[in-house]
Amino acid sequence: MDITLALGGGGVRGIAHVGVLRVLEREGFHIRAIAGTSIGSIISVLYAYGNTPDQIEDFLSNVDQSRLYGWPLSDGPGLLGVRGISDFLKTQLGESTFENLKLPCAAVAVDLNSNREIILRRGKVVDAILGSIAIPGLFPPREIDEYLLIDGGVLDPVPVRAARTLMPGLPVVAVSLMAPLDAPTIPLNIPSTVPKQLADHITRLQVTRAFRIFADAIDIAQRQMTELRLQIDSPEVLVRPMVNDLNLLERIDVHEVASRGDRAMELALPDLFRAVSLPRRAIRRLRQMVTGA
Repeated sequence: MDITLALGGGGVRGIAHVGVLRVLEREGFHIRAIAGTSIGSIISVLYAYGNTPDQIEDFLSNVDQSRLYGWPLSDGPGLLGVRGISDFLKTQLGESTFENLKLPCAAVAVDLNSNREIILRRGKVVDAILGSIAIPGLFPPREIDEYLLIDGGVLDPVPVRAARTLMPGLPVVAVSLMAPLDAPTIPLNIPSTVPKQLADHITRLQVTRAFRIFADAIDIAQRQMTELRLQIDSPEVLVRPMVNDLNLLERIDVHEVASRGDRAMELALPDLFRAVSLPRRAIRRLRQMVTGA
């Protein structure tokens, strides 16, 4: 049973993607292509590189989460640096390119120069990921060729369209990490490796408080964009892990969050089995012939 995956963005909530992958493999589904936005791009590339879900979970559980985000602001225009994330990715992926991966894979970002969504499928995967995760104002944009890239979730929080371009004709399983529109906003707590007294001072600064308001506004916009894109792009199956209570950047129990993905995918299995049934496959092929989509 062949499928394509679209893994959405959502900070540390994206560890739930690992559980989704694990259940799909256990149930005998063959993931033929995978696309990711933001944290989804990290999980997508690690999987397409050839790692199993359990291996990815082990990698992430051994990361020192306190060192992922850096002060001072030395990596570019953003409140946090990405040196720790970059070092982790380079340790796992080295100089790998999309052309080296074992599965067709794409990372989704947004180009500030052209104001449009960019589907990255060529070049070094670490560069593409650092563009895809560059939350505006928080992490610095990533310059690649003519692009100045920020977080793909700004325009495409769940990259269904990108997944379909990789392997047309297969059902798309979309994993959304965004909270429902009526759920309360979880305040963004900016992590820090500086002493507590200085961290408390930074927290009280007007610029920090202003950024939190900005981040809340971005969260609301991304929720709206998620619902709009899901309606337009219509994935065959939608999976929503229960991760609404998690702050975008908080320290987490990797195994516990991954298990939330297991539970969500198990609940969605009946929908997936219907999506891969013979009648549904015939309908998709007919739609492709008629519309070319």
